Amino acid sequence: QVLLVESGGGAVQAGGSLRLSCAASGRTFSRYTMGWFRQAPGKEREFVAGITSNGGTTYFADSVKGRFTISRDNGKNTVYLQMNSLKPEDTAVYYCAAAPRCLICRGQNDYDYWGQGTQVTVSS
Repeated sequence: QVLLVESGGGAVQAGGSLRLSCAASGRTFSRYTMGWFRQAPGKEREFVAGITSNGGTTYFADSVKGRFTISRDNGKNTVYLQMNSLKPEDTAVYYCAAAPRCLICRGQNDYDYWGQGTQVTVSS
């Protein structure tokens, strides 16, 4: 069992930056691929970014590539999402998730554990 708690969301103007954090409980964090997803009002939840268990590989949705970075600190059981050049269309609830069985995980069904989400609002 992995408990995930996101933080760092908030309101920012377009062009601004935010850094989300996701703290995980348990001693197996370093075994999981970690991902960030988001869900905007009236839309389905979508993949944003992922990082392999050792942090060696990162991958992104096309919509955020070049603006967002994902990183992790296995010593602190934490994964981060640095969001730069934010746009109003980035407004959503952002969720972190843990995937125990795949390396490159873009589908929601790949992830077994989810946080409660943190709201990001970008105004124009």
